[in-house]
Amino acid sequence: MSDASGDGPEPSPAAPQSRRDAARARRDETHDTGAVFESHVRAARSGIENQVAQARAEFDLANERIKQRTGRDLIVAILIGLALGAVLIVSLVFIKWLFLLFALAAMVLGFIEFGRALTAAGRKVDLVPQIGAGFVLVLSGYFLDSWLLWVMTFVTVAIVIVWRLIAQMAARDGRVYGAVLSDVLVAGFAQLYVAFLASLTAVLLHQPGGEWWILAFIIIAVASDTGAYATGLAFGKHPMAPRISPKKTWEGFAGAAAAALLAGLLLGIFMLHLPWWAGLVIGAVILLTATAGDLAESMIKRDLGIKDMSSWLPGHGGVLDRLDSILLSIVGALALYYLLNPLAV
Repeated sequence: MSDASGDGPEPSPAAPQSRRDAARARRDETHDTGAVFESHVRAARSGIENQVAQARAEFDLANERIKQRTGRDLIVAILIGLALGAVLIVSLVFIKWLFLLFALAAMVLGFIEFGRALTAAGRKVDLVPQIGAGFVLVLSGYFLDSWLLWVMTFVTVAIVIVWRLIAQMAARDGRVYGAVLSDVLVAGFAQLYVAFLASLTAVLLHQPGGEWWILAFIIIAVASDTGAYATGLAFGKHPMAPRISPKKTWEGFAGAAAAALLAGLLLGIFMLHLPWWAGLVIGAVILLTATAGDLAESMIKRDLGIKDMSSWLPGHGGVLDRLDSILLSIVGALALYYLLNPLAV
């Protein structure tokens, strides 16, 4: 008699084994796929690391060549430049009067490193009166009328000169007349070179919209320096002033001219709102004053027998080494402000 219960045939004992085999096969396949993927990832990561290491080695080699040729560490110089640029922009764009503190700090540091360089060269320098007179002069540029600045300039120069003469008489060290005269001239020059030029920046800062002119002329001066550095490094062959600065070339000056004119054109139109030709005039004037300032400090350092004023700014040298092209450019920038700012729209 047949079974009428309606149940189907019982599953074969081999079926569970087949399912386990299939599951195991899938796990093995997944494991193999994962292993292959991990292998690819490790290979890709290794390739990237090798490429990064190779690129870093090539960059370090190139940086070392640049350092040997120019005496500057390119990476450190860029980082220091970016940090200073950030401080400059924040002080000018957001809180105008903060730039006055920036100028005072730069003046103090400039006096200290200039004084040390002069002392090492055998000159007598009175830092305390120099810095004190410099504070008075810079603050006068911001808070007093322009004509009073000239009076204060005469007063501060007279103070540091008289101080040096009195200090020399009190010293009674038998210093010869020529050396004393040199000390007196250096005292007056330091006050004019560091403090007076910084005070002109304060004068421009006090003017309506003067902060934008300061930012513009500094950017143009930096662009000029950068253009000269890049093109001089790549193409420089013909020395510009071998007795003053052997590493400056006419090819570098051409690069500086192109960078300064382009920066002046763009900043004149979009930042200072001047006609296009006025921007070119600004670029040309700052190019000449920045180049003259750079050569002037090179001549001072050559006379003192030093390469840099100090080593306070790695990759740049000292504060005055960084500000050499900027200090003299303030004269041109202030004159251009009075001549061209009325044209702003």
